[in-house]
Amino acid sequence: MARLLRGFCLCCVLQRQGIGEPSVYHAVVVIFLEFFAWGLLTTPMLTVLHQTFPQHTFLMNGLIHGVKGLLSFLSAPLIGALSDVWGRKSFLLLTVFFTCAPIPLMKISPWWYFAVISMSGVFAVTFSVIFAYVADITQEHERSTAYGLVSATFAASLVTSPAIGAYLSQAYGDTLVVVLASGVALLDIGFILLAVPESLPEEMRPVSWGAPISWEQADPFASLRKVGQDSTVLLICITVFLSYLPEAGQYSSFFLYLRQVIGFSSETVAAFIGVVGILSILAQTVVLGILMRSIGNKNTILLGLGFQILQLAWYGFGSQPWMMWAAGAVAAMSSITFPAISAMVSRNTDPDQQGVVQGMITGIRGLCNGLGPALYGFVFYLFHVELNEMAEVETLGKASKPNMANPTDESSIIPGPPFLFGACSVLLSLLVALFIPEHNLALRSGSHKKHSMGAQAHPHSPPAGGSDGKEPLLEDSSV
Repeated sequence: MARLLRGFCLCCVLQRQGIGEPSVYHAVVVIFLEFFAWGLLTTPMLTVLHQTFPQHTFLMNGLIHGVKGLLSFLSAPLIGALSDVWGRKSFLLLTVFFTCAPIPLMKISPWWYFAVISMSGVFAVTFSVIFAYVADITQEHERSTAYGLVSATFAASLVTSPAIGAYLSQAYGDTLVVVLASGVALLDIGFILLAVPESLPEEMRPVSWGAPISWEQADPFASLRKVGQDSTVLLICITVFLSYLPEAGQYSSFFLYLRQVIGFSSETVAAFIGVVGILSILAQTVVLGILMRSIGNKNTILLGLGFQILQLAWYGFGSQPWMMWAAGAVAAMSSITFPAISAMVSRNTDPDQQGVVQGMITGIRGLCNGLGPALYGFVFYLFHVELNEMAEVETLGKASKPNMANPTDESSIIPGPPFLFGACSVLLSLLVALFIPEHNLALRSGSHKKHSMGAQAHPHSPPAGGSDGKEPLLEDSSV
């Protein structure tokens, strides 16, 4: 496996120049194209998912994303550690290629499509490599704004792509949408190969390609053990887990929920995604920068979590379309949380450890990407919310408004039970985040002297004394 990865990286050496100097805009284009391709498939995905799994669709959706999330959790630290040694560009290419690999299979073989989606979780960690790329080329005071821009790009990619996909699917069929999405994915891969320059400085790369890699950096369970040894890292990771768990579940099922329970048409769902996406862009660029400067990093995180609680509670109790629109505006404000957390972690991390730390955080999010959809699907199943009427909804279109499948007394009072579970989870996350210290943190990478020693002391070298595993990841810099 290591020999294969080395060969892959060597193949990319000739393409390291790229266009211009490394910049945040290179990262923005990569993220935009990848998620624009997947956004186009929003409507075809709903159709294929229900046709392939007509019974217990939410549960099967949760299982598929559960396997993908678990694999992402296991692989994220390894990908991050390897990118710290061999560079970011090679692993951007690797992650984008395998993340987008399932797209053409949607029309070729739905069963293979869902199988490959599950297995693609091994490389579905583009964000961890992107955040490490951004950390390489930005100063500490610029990092929160840069992370906000990257996160806003994710929202921007969903502003128009679902609407375009829905229109093309209705007018020309799903096949054209899949072909277009595949073309966008290929464009993204070509952009990385030809235009994206390497961001990792030469002096921070290994002396030779045969240099050994510390598996302590790549072991996800070793990362979890380190998390438990440092109170600050533990608090940050618990905050990420409890806040992103309901968010991941929401992403996997919310569009189905709007169609099945609230009665949105395909056009209305696309418009909803577009409006919330635009508001999220404003929140993660303009609003985030203002909040970071005025109230600080930690208070920005707390404010974002507060908005997320309000949003999820509103989704849970809301039964009218206008309630969903209002909650969507609040959801846009809650999108400031993760870039603020990433900025807090990154500014307290040594430059040669950005990939490892961001990989650990992304791994936790990957675990949530598995558990969240499964949790939401199970709760929907318990409350008898199924997709048995979806075919009828697609046929009737605007002529009628779909009702809840198998309505119960509970569902008439609480239309969205999983969202209320999510609100409780985020409330716990908010309570944990209150105890996160904001200042005087620094990542211990084994020795800060490594920076002055150049590539000879890069963290791929075996740790001296074998005691680094017992050292905390974060410590008071005043010591």
